[in-house]
Amino acid sequence: MPAVDPGRDIAYRRFRFPADLELGTADGVTVGADGLVIGAPAGRVEHTDPHSGGTAEYELATWTSPAVELGFPVDEVVPSWTGDTPAGCWLRVELRGRDEGKPSTEWFDLGHWAADDGTIHRSSVPGQTRDEAWAKVDTLGLLRAAATGWQVRVTLYRRAGLAATPVLCTVGAVASGAVEKRTDARAAATDARAAATDAPPVGTDAPVGAAAGDAAARVLDVPRYSQRLHAGGETRWGGGGDSWCSPTCVSMVLDFWGAGPAPDRYAWVNPPGHRPVVVHAARHCYDHAYAGAGNWPFNTAYAGWHGVDAFVTRLRHLAEAERFVAAGIPLILSAAFRRGQVPGLDYDTKGHLMVLVGFTAGGDPVLNDPYAPDDEAVRRTVPRGPFEAAWQDGSGGVAYVVRPESVPLPPPPAQANW
Repeated sequence: MPAVDPGRDIAYRRFRFPADLELGTADGVTVGADGLVIGAPAGRVEHTDPHSGGTAEYELATWTSPAVELGFPVDEVVPSWTGDTPAGCWLRVELRGRDEGKPSTEWFDLGHWAADDGTIHRSSVPGQTRDEAWAKVDTLGLLRAAATGWQVRVTLYRRAGLAATPVLCTVGAVASGAVEKRTDARAAATDARAAATDAPPVGTDAPVGAAAGDAAARVLDVPRYSQRLHAGGETRWGGGGDSWCSPTCVSMVLDFWGAGPAPDRYAWVNPPGHRPVVVHAARHCYDHAYAGAGNWPFNTAYAGWHGVDAFVTRLRHLAEAERFVAAGIPLILSAAFRRGQVPGLDYDTKGHLMVLVGFTAGGDPVLNDPYAPDDEAVRRTVPRGPFEAAWQDGSGGVAYVVRPESVPLPPPPAQANW
């Protein structure tokens, strides 16, 4: 894809509960204090956890969203949600494409999620490639099927006979259109800088850099945590610190907001190592099918479990990210690059998460990059064009948005992607 396409179709839609209950179809769910819960169950089912072999009987209830019609051809959809799952409870999230007022794909399973790992092993579902579409880890992609919209279904499960219930607080998805890939990296990086300063965002008349005046030379005081200080310690969840970029970033941002878990929540980490809260995050973001802690919606669900608003979206360019920094909100961005592609990031990665904490007066991004030898080295400033290209080419502009509800989001563009 081009490094920056300011006209790219990207749209985010979310449902909040209990307010949006009646927008969709409920079967067995009812309103609880913090969201949707199981009321009179819609049925029972036996479920075998493929990662433990354990089988249990569960009561279930479902909520199915209305069709979200977008008006553009969809290439990929990434869901995210927040909720809670007491012992014996879990959630299943499914997506399907829609076109011309009807489903255009079957339901695809985008995750079996529980906040803890005592009931099920939290996991994505492999082996879902069909003629019309595919689902891999955290993303639904369209193949032969046409889709101009999507629909989400969430099933709430609790072990038969339990009084406790899972809670669904929010669920949504970001849908994006396809973009032609360009092979001239130099031209792509040049276009990135030009688009970031001159091109208008979709549906607005203001220049993309309009927020830069508020974001320029602003650096948010996000704490600096090195994932690499955990290398050689705990290895059960994805091999240890060298693989823990995503949960390390989430830990930084939660602690920036003062929302991280209390020490008694991670007292089980033994030996405690450099920063046991990162081990806690890695364990509770870990995807047992993917065998890593980098599942995007599992990470935002972990953040949401700590009482903040959290979701996955895609941004078109860094000028949209500047709006968040100007509003005081750091972002967690996913990029991929080769050694030498982004000066200041001297390593290869097929996918890496970093916290965008600010911008220099000249518009260059300031990052908390957890892939550093120590905490002090986490803060890095990188050139805008090459980094923007690595972010857009690597993930299509994926960003985790994590913030307290009391902190307003910046105004979105006309084609809202947050």
